[in-house]
Amino acid sequence: MINVTQTFLPPQDEYQTILKKAWDAVWLTNRGQLVKELEIKLQNYLSSAPLLATTNGTLPLQIALKVLAKQGEVITTPFSYVATTSSIVWENSTPVFVDIDPEHLTIDETKIEAAITSKTTAILATHVFGNPCAVEEIEQIAKKHQLAVIYDAAHGFGVNYHGKSLFDYGDVSTCSFHATKLFHTGEGGAMFSKDEQLFQRLYSYHNFGHDGPEKFEGLGINAKMSELQAAMGLAVLPYMEEIIIKRQVVVNTYDDQLKFRDFRKLKIREGTEWNYSYYPIIFEEENDLLKVKEALLEEGINPRRYFYPSLHQLPYVTQVDVPISESISKRILCLPLSASLEESIVRKIVKTINQVNRKKSI
Repeated sequence: MINVTQTFLPPQDEYQTILKKAWDAVWLTNRGQLVKELEIKLQNYLSSAPLLATTNGTLPLQIALKVLAKQGEVITTPFSYVATTSSIVWENSTPVFVDIDPEHLTIDETKIEAAITSKTTAILATHVFGNPCAVEEIEQIAKKHQLAVIYDAAHGFGVNYHGKSLFDYGDVSTCSFHATKLFHTGEGGAMFSKDEQLFQRLYSYHNFGHDGPEKFEGLGINAKMSELQAAMGLAVLPYMEEIIIKRQVVVNTYDDQLKFRDFRKLKIREGTEWNYSYYPIIFEEENDLLKVKEALLEEGINPRRYFYPSLHQLPYVTQVDVPISESISKRILCLPLSASLEESIVRKIVKTINQVNRKKSI
C-alpha cells in the first residue's frame, strides 16, 4: 500500500553513530548534549527565533495555551488537526471558531474581530499545510485588542514568509516533528518565541517548573525531548535539502499532469517560500472525492481526507455555523507525497485520477 506519506529514515549507521554519544555519556533524557545540539542546529538551519525541543508536537500547544490563554476564550480555526482544538479544551479554555478563507484554507482574518468578546484572551491559528496565515492582519488585530497570538505551525518546517522564518510570527509558534512530517525526530516537536521573558516561562513550564535542581518557580509539566529522539533529528537534518527537492519534483509532476477540471489546488499565499509538505486537492463535490479515493484504493494507493471532519463538529465543543470549513473538509483529499515516492507511482496516481474525471465528463 502506498500511503499518503512515508517516513524518511536516515542511514542506520549514521543514527547509531550519533546515538553513541548518549551511550558514552550515559545520559538519555533531561536535556542532554544531543537535545541542546539539535536546538542550536535547527535555529541556525531555520534562521528562526530560539526554540525548545519537546517530546511531541501537542505539548507545545498546551504549554503555550497554559501560559497565554489563561482559561479564556481562544479564537481559532475549525480546519486543522484535532490537537489544535483539543489542546484548547484540555487547558480549560473555550474554543471560538472562525471560518476559513476558501482559497488559502487558513483562518479568515476578516472575521476574527467580530468574534472577540470581553472573555477573549488569545488567537490560535494554523498555518494549514505550511501555508501561512495572514499574519500581518492578525498581529494588528491582536495588538488592538491586547490578545496573545499562538500559531500551530505543525506543517511549517522550513517555510519562509516575506523573507522570515514562519516560526518568527506570533508570541509563540509550535511545530510537530512527528514521523509523518517533513523533518522528524520519530516523535517530537518544538516551540519558538522571540520574546526572551516568555521563552523563559515556556522553558520552565516544559521542565516541571524547575528553577535549578532544587527550586521551583511555578507549575510545570514534563515535555522534554529525549536523546534518542534528538539523535534521529540530528541524523535527518543533513538530508533536508535533498528531501525538499525530491518532494518538489513530485509536486511539479502533479501540477503538470493532473487535469484540473473537477478539483483545484491549494492557493499558496503570496510571499511564501513553501516546503512541499502536502498535496491537497479540493473537489467540487464530495461524491467526486469519494470516487477518486475508491479508485486509488483499488490500485493500492491510500490518500487521506485531511482535515476531516471540520473541528466544530467535535463532540466536546459548541456547534457553530462555519459553512466554508464544513464544506471544504468534505471535499479535500491529500495525495501521496514523500521524498521516496517513485515517478512511476506518481504517474499511476495521476492516471487514475484523470480517468475518474474523464468518465464523469463523458
